Amino acid sequence: MPHPAIAKDQVAVVTGGASGIGFAAAKRFLQAGMKVAIADLNADHLARAAELLAHVAGGGADDVLAKETDVAKPDQLEALRAAVTARFGDVDVVMNNAGIEPPSTALGPREAYERILSVNLWGVIHGSQIFAPDMIARGRPGLIINTGSKQGITTPPRNPAYNVSKAGVKAYTEALAHELRTTEGCAVTAHLLIPGFVFTALTARGRSEKPAGAWTAEQTVDFMLARLEDGDFYILCPDNDVPRSLDERRIAWAAGDIIDNRPALSRWHPAWADRFRAFVEGK
Repeated sequence: MPHPAIAKDQVAVVTGGASGIGFAAAKRFLQAGMKVAIADLNADHLARAAELLAHVAGGGADDVLAKETDVAKPDQLEALRAAVTARFGDVDVVMNNAGIEPPSTALGPREAYERILSVNLWGVIHGSQIFAPDMIARGRPGLIINTGSKQGITTPPRNPAYNVSKAGVKAYTEALAHELRTTEGCAVTAHLLIPGFVFTALTARGRSEKPAGAWTAEQTVDFMLARLEDGDFYILCPDNDVPRSLDERRIAWAAGDIIDNRPALSRWHPAWADRFRAFVEGK
């Protein structure tokens, strides 16, 4: 059975909804009979996405709201909440999905850190804090889905600003889930979406065709919806190259760096590479 918040005439809000995983989620919500608001930065991309989504929606354009929104700015998310409520009524599902990935190193540039954290982390915090109180007060089932990343768990030695932002999303969403389940009368739950390799504009890097190892955004969202039916908090997505079993070994090794007092990011340390490979192989 689908999650009760994902049902006909319910309302979903998706940030980063003009493309990629966000657009695929908006499409699936509309196919479930929901009314959907998508938020993104580029007005032209938003208009095109809204046009495409209107063909999916049973009610056409009446079931779709597109609003240009910078999730780094809480006043713009407040305006989004007001616009959605005025158009559709109370919100049942919030998917804080907007994200960016400009390059960074541990030493900078500062501007990349500030922008990545403002969108990837603060956007999730703003979206949750702005929409959750009304959702909780209604006493009805609701969902807050925050898009994290495997890079926020295993923290590979590239783009540390992105890793920091997604590690923050994991920690914040865990705390949110705990607070929601310990709030009397609250029927809203929080969930952490952890995509695998997904072919989107964010990951394309100049490629026009999907690599064989990648999932589509639609596959990722379909997996997410299936796991939400079972109530999973950690929605750890595989892809065509990496099964769950390999993800589990990588995550366990990362935790073992602390437990066994290994060098930081020992998976990528030349003195530990062979031991990591043996661990993955179960030797």
